[in-house]
Amino acid sequence: MTDDRADPSGYVRQRTQAARDVRWPAAPEPLAVPVYDNHAHLEIEDGDEPRGLDEQLERAVDVGVLGVVQAGGDIESSRWSAWAAASHPRVLAAVAIHPNEAPAYQRAGRLEEAIGVIDELAAQPRVRAIGETGLDFFRTEEDGFPAQFESFEAHIALAKKHDVAMQIHDRDAHDAVLETLQRVGAPDRTVFHCFSGDAAMARIAAEKGYYLSFAGNVTFKNAQNLRDALHVTPLERILVETDAPFLTPTPHRGRPNAPYLIPVTVRFIAQELGIDVDDLCARIAATTREVYGAF
Repeated sequence: MTDDRADPSGYVRQRTQAARDVRWPAAPEPLAVPVYDNHAHLEIEDGDEPRGLDEQLERAVDVGVLGVVQAGGDIESSRWSAWAAASHPRVLAAVAIHPNEAPAYQRAGRLEEAIGVIDELAAQPRVRAIGETGLDFFRTEEDGFPAQFESFEAHIALAKKHDVAMQIHDRDAHDAVLETLQRVGAPDRTVFHCFSGDAAMARIAAEKGYYLSFAGNVTFKNAQNLRDALHVTPLERILVETDAPFLTPTPHRGRPNAPYLIPVTVRFIAQELGIDVDDLCARIAATTREVYGAF
């Protein structure tokens, strides 16, 4: 890890290129009614031609994406997210220790310290969410679960303390996440980032007043569960995100993702729900501002 006290402006991570198409997709047709990207990781460089934060934001604005919620997952990326939000009027920040990082911090005896850093960052005016936090039973072994639960509950408390939204990472842990929120008490604005459940879970989440954020994987052929969930989610509970540089929507799946590709996912959702894309965009934009406040 880098020095926690270093200037975060130069912090970047590289996405593994592997054997995939790393060309940037062509820009889609601009949206007539602008929206926002509810969750991205713009500190991660990807693609055959790396693009900095300014360029990513400019390309997004060109297609009708007015702003981005930049999400952290450890001390370094959370500091960078807070810096990006403080430096750019089109960025708001979410800060947190990712559930897959929590066990490593605990083993190093630094989990309490790390959560303290998140607490400090959350006090900044353009940090509008705690996230991404939650539970991940896919990548973390069972001996790491206690650290995840400890971290998740601490982050819930921080979202309440600072009166900001919370972005949940939930992978193969649906029941445990819902039980934790019920037992501890969810923050007023709780968002399931990159919702991965089914229609039954979506109904439960909507009844609880949670928001469901859909990413590019809702377009994937094998993601019928997400489309089923979309159909039972009230429009006023739907958000959209890229999770950039990951989860690039069809027909660009596997290639680099960025906020300028949000229109692809938005148009797919509108078609899937059989509603006017402009009406959907207006509703998504209003919900985004309701959850995070004005950019």
